[in-house]
Amino acid sequence: MKIGIGFLVIGYVLSQFYRAFLAVLTPVLGRELGAGADALALSSGLWFLSFALMQIPVGWALDTLGPRRTAAWLIGVAGGAGAVVFAVAQVPWHLHLSMVLIGAGCSPVLMAAYYIFGRVYSARVFATLAGAIIGVGTLGNIAGAWPLAWAAETFGWRETVMALALLTVITGLAMWRFIQDPPALERAEGEAKGTLLDVLRIPAIWLILPLLFVNYAPAAGLRGLWVGPYYADVYDANAIDIGHVTLIMAIAMVVGAFAYGPLDRIFGTRKGVVLVGNTLSGLCLVALWWMPASGFWASAVLLSAVCILGLSFPLIMAHGRSFFPPQLLGRGVTLLNMFSIGGVGVLQVLSNRVYEAAPAAPVSAPYASIFLFFGLLVLAGCAIYAFSQDRTD
Repeated sequence: MKIGIGFLVIGYVLSQFYRAFLAVLTPVLGRELGAGADALALSSGLWFLSFALMQIPVGWALDTLGPRRTAAWLIGVAGGAGAVVFAVAQVPWHLHLSMVLIGAGCSPVLMAAYYIFGRVYSARVFATLAGAIIGVGTLGNIAGAWPLAWAAETFGWRETVMALALLTVITGLAMWRFIQDPPALERAEGEAKGTLLDVLRIPAIWLILPLLFVNYAPAAGLRGLWVGPYYADVYDANAIDIGHVTLIMAIAMVVGAFAYGPLDRIFGTRKGVVLVGNTLSGLCLVALWWMPASGFWASAVLLSAVCILGLSFPLIMAHGRSFFPPQLLGRGVTLLNMFSIGGVGVLQVLSNRVYEAAPAAPVSAPYASIFLFFGLLVLAGCAIYAFSQDRTD
């Protein structure tokens, strides 16, 4: 079981890498493929939308087929094929197709691990385990920062992505070999397995879903895409400079994931920790809107704060999971994940519309509009979440 979980963690490292690597490749993709910020925003958004839409079939598959077959096939086949398409891309729409495939391939990995955690381990430690796998997995964000910039400069970006395609396929094969499905649930004769509609009939989750839809979008969207064009346009940064900033942001995300995990047990509340953290994240985004050109490192500090404070996903997941009975665990956690990742995808696409509608001058104005867009949404999500029912295990 532990070896299988280890390969799920490796798969999640790849998932984090693929959702964030476009920011560093922004300059070279623009030069060689003519993919501007708008095209890359669409590609990034398609990754998240594909990932999100796959959560419904993934939830069914986890409850029906188990995590082994679900995770191994999707990441090995769809994820590997998508990375190959990216490596041989010639025009921007090739990037769109590749990101759809990669998003589908990465879609089951984290939820397969959460499914195993929920079925095998104590509910009290779910948030800590959930935060730990995100913290370790966020090393993919680090790999997608300066190390990717170095590899692309040294070996070429196509060769680097093709090597990652091979690693993705090998990871899928290892999952097939080592993941062990939890024992099947024992059910009384005639007892139904439960459906997605049963999950949606749980009133408590409806006040959790709005914040889940918006809370991760700023960290993922800014780190995964907008930080590259922002630093290139506002601070005339090159790929290595952008790599340094994205590396700091990625490390901040690792810190945030690990820090949130045990806080519910320390403070005796999940809702309170999530609410305070996300309110502060929204305020940092408002500060970036107020001072969009405050300086290279001042902006980096505020962006990193958003990454730390915005990584409350494992704690919100633990909050929502606490309302699900065992037979609805797979469908429940994947529904929550669909809202989270779907929110990133939808808001990433909408952020491009905000960028296009914003004044062109000064050069920081479009990015200030994006910061405000994200900030107001997070604060609105917090306002709704404030009425949710707190629960700890």
